[in-house]
Amino acid sequence: MASVKSHIGKDLYKVKIESPGGNVVIADEPVSSGGQNTGFSPFELLGAALAACTSATLRMYADRKAWDLQEVNLEIEVKQNDTRTQTDISRKIELTGNLTEEQRARLIAVAEACPVHKLLMNPIEISTAEVKN
Repeated sequence: MASVKSHIGKDLYKVKIESPGGNVVIADEPVSSGGQNTGFSPFELLGAALAACTSATLRMYADRKAWDLQEVNLEIEVKQNDTRTQTDISRKIELTGNLTEEQRARLIAVAEACPVHKLLMNPIEISTAEVKN
């Protein structure tokens, strides 16, 4: 299970997000949406979660197999359609290293099995409750 806490004060759309371990990320909206662009937008954070998980999963797998994977570079794009009834996420993966075509194909298949990819492909339910002070 993962958990985070967030806080927003008077600064428009600037959100401080903190993990239990003390890591901090700032989220904000772009200037075109009324924010100050001081951090990742919420959709960028979603893409970042998939990018981080995919990269780490590929590194872990290649290391376990002792394959010569030097670098993984990803480009993630998150888009909603005009009616906001569908979200499309595209993931482009660049693998650098002395890899065979079979190893490359296997790494692409492994990317589809990263935990965040699996989470996003399954039905998601969100429950909301107000906490009163």
